[in-house]
Parts: sequence; C-alpha cells; structure tokens
Amino acid sequence: MRFNIVTLFPEYFDSPLACGLMGKARENGLVDVNFVNPRDFTTDKHRTVDDRPYGGGPGMVMMPGPLADALRSLPQAGRILLMAPKGRPFTQALAKELAAEENVTVICGRYEGIDARLESIFPIEPVSMGDFVLNGGETAAMAVLEATGRLVPGYMGHEESGEEESFSSGLLEYPHYTRPEVFEGHEVPEILRSGDHGRIARWRRDQALTTTLRNRPDILCNAEIDYNDLKTLRKIDRERPGRNLYCALVHYPVVNKENKSVAVSLTNLDIHDIGRCSCTFGLGGYYITTPIEDQKRLLDGLLRHWTDGPGVSANPDRGTALRLVRGVSTVEDAIADIEQRTGQRPTVIATSARGAGDTGFESVRNMLREKPVLLLFGTAHGLAPDVLEKCDGILRPIRSLDGYNHLSVRTAAAIIVDRVLGDAL
Repeated sequence: MRFNIVTLFPEYFDSPLACGLMGKARENGLVDVNFVNPRDFTTDKHRTVDDRPYGGGPGMVMMPGPLADALRSLPQAGRILLMAPKGRPFTQALAKELAAEENVTVICGRYEGIDARLESIFPIEPVSMGDFVLNGGETAAMAVLEATGRLVPGYMGHEESGEEESFSSGLLEYPHYTRPEVFEGHEVPEILRSGDHGRIARWRRDQALTTTLRNRPDILCNAEIDYNDLKTLRKIDRERPGRNLYCALVHYPVVNKENKSVAVSLTNLDIHDIGRCSCTFGLGGYYITTPIEDQKRLLDGLLRHWTDGPGVSANPDRGTALRLVRGVSTVEDAIADIEQRTGQRPTVIATSARGAGDTGFESVRNMLREKPVLLLFGTAHGLAPDVLEKCDGILRPIRSLDGYNHLSVRTAAAIIVDRVLGDAL
C-alpha cells in the first residue's frame, strides 16, 4: 500500500515512520510512504506557499497553485484526504476502507487552511480527527497512516490482534493483565487465572460491553449484540445517569393562544404516556404540577386506581409506570422534592418550541453526571414567561431548523428524553 503525504514538513514523519511495526512494514515493502512538498512547486525565490485571505481576517491561507501542482505530480493519487476540522470523523471503519486501497493521498493543511477552490477541482475528502485544533495536519495524517497501515495483511504478524482491539467489533476493548499476579495489593481477576476459556471469553465480553456503555454508548449501534449481551447491558444500564433525570408536566402557569397566562386541565393521555416514557427510560420521577384542588383530586384518584386499585390486576405494567408520578402544586414544589430525595437542588431546564434555546441535548446529558436535572414540559401553548425566566436554561427546539414545530407534549417528551439519554441500541 502506498501513502502520498502532501506536507510542508516531511521531516516531521522521520521518527514515527522508523519505529516499531511501522518501520518493519516499510522495510518489508508492505507500506510505502512518499512525500510531496508544495514548496517544490513554487516559482518565486522565497518558495511562497501562503497568502493573505480575501475578505480580510487573521492568519494566512495555503495558495492553490503549489498544492494543485503537487497533487498533479502524483502518478496515482488514489483517494485524496484533507485533514481538516470540518471533515467526516476518522473511524476504524474508514481505516478499513482505506486499507483496501492501493494508493491514498493525505493533504496536511497549515495556517488557516487551504484555498477552497481546490475542493472543486480535485475529489478531496475532508477528514477530522476530532473536535480540537492542531498546528497542522501532520499529526492527524500520521494517525491515519498508522491506523490504516496496520490493517494491511502481514503488518500485525498475528492478524487476530487487530480484530480484538477497540472499535474493531463496535466495542471498546476489555481490560488486560499480566504478571505479577499481585501488584501493590491489586490482584489479577480470579476468572482470568481459572483456565476456563468459556468463562474467560464471557467475562471479557461483559467487560467490553460495560466499558462501552459507560464511556461510549454512542458506538454500541455498530456492535453485534446477542441476548446474553442484552442481559449484561440491562444490568449496567440501571447504574447510568438516567436515574438523575426528572421531568415535570406544567399546567400552570402556561400561555394560551392569546399569549395570556392561564391554568389548564389535566389530560389522561399525558399522564399515562409520559409516565410510561419516564419508566422506560429509567427517570427518577415524573411530576404533574397543578394548583387546582379538583385537578389534584382527579390525579390522585387516577393514580390510586392503577397503583393500588383494580388497575393493578388489570394492567400491572401501567401501575409500575405510574408509581413514578407525583402530583405537586408548583414547579418549586417539584424542585424541593428532588432536593429532599437527592440532597442536591436540580438544574432546571425548560423545553419550548419557540425561540432558539440556549442549551443542547448533549449539554443536558453532561449535567446529569454532576447533579439532578429537571426538565419542564408545558401544556396549552407552552410555559409562561415567568417560568422560563426562573429556569437555568432553555432546551433547543426539537426541529429548530423547521418552521412547523407543533408536536403534542407526549411526543415531544419522548423525543427529548431519548435524545438526552442517548441510548444507542
């Protein structure tokens, strides 16, 4: 396999390409690396490769001429990658794609980037190593080169080594141990010393599932999961931050069509469906807020029917869900109840179909790691302004880019809870 590295600093690669398995792969002819320096295609005495950006702004931009000539000098460029923050994420799956190619060209950007017209002239694929900024593309290119090169047949020596590593099976890797058996008071797990290969294989699988669900649940969708895996995942899932998430359905103060603050009646479907959603996702609790006494009595009777009355035998699953429901007079009562139950005042996040919002779904998910979060859902035409003003943040609308954003509160609650907890299965 041949890599063409287009870079202003070919010397950057000298040491990493000479070390370890990469060095051996190059010696054995499995991987060939060719360097092309755009400075070699300049025509002025200063070998200039950058210039000021049109429209002004800080920094410099790599000029199109030297880069275009550098790419055209390659007999076979193959797939052309540009290391840039705007690109598609580099993954193990992409590394496998590239390893099947005979030629791959990697452009290492510098300064503020390359002239955008090059992407219209050449079939350039922007690729990103992550949500961070480097001095240039060389570090990222080296990562692509190594991740891809090691998948070339013969590179690893033992080919199964590559198949058992993180991301190869859609999971992070299980923990490893070696001698001594006891190190500074910490023992190697007994199961790894048992000699029972079946139990060891199951333990390693369970450890990989555990690590992935806790640290990178977003990649589980790429893994092949069987029934035994699901049992393990369900057990681990009970320990996840979903228990730190609470929701409240607010019936006062909300606004009507005329944008006036009003109180509205409870709806049976809202109570049942959001309760079932809350139970499915393992929320800590679901609050129904209303200051109206007859509405409180109605709610109390409905809950008793399903949790202690005839509904228990008729539909026990419904009772399980509705045991999460608590009736309170105000949002402040819900906040106080959560604080009493958890010892922490929750972060209160409002939901709204109007405006841009100031809080993303991932931000709420991260909040759950530190303290409880209470999501407020409005009835009628949404939460009243005085409720919104007291919140710690307002979640972005579900379809913030569309003009029509009129979901039922039951539908919105289900979508939002799913996005916040981020289950990948």
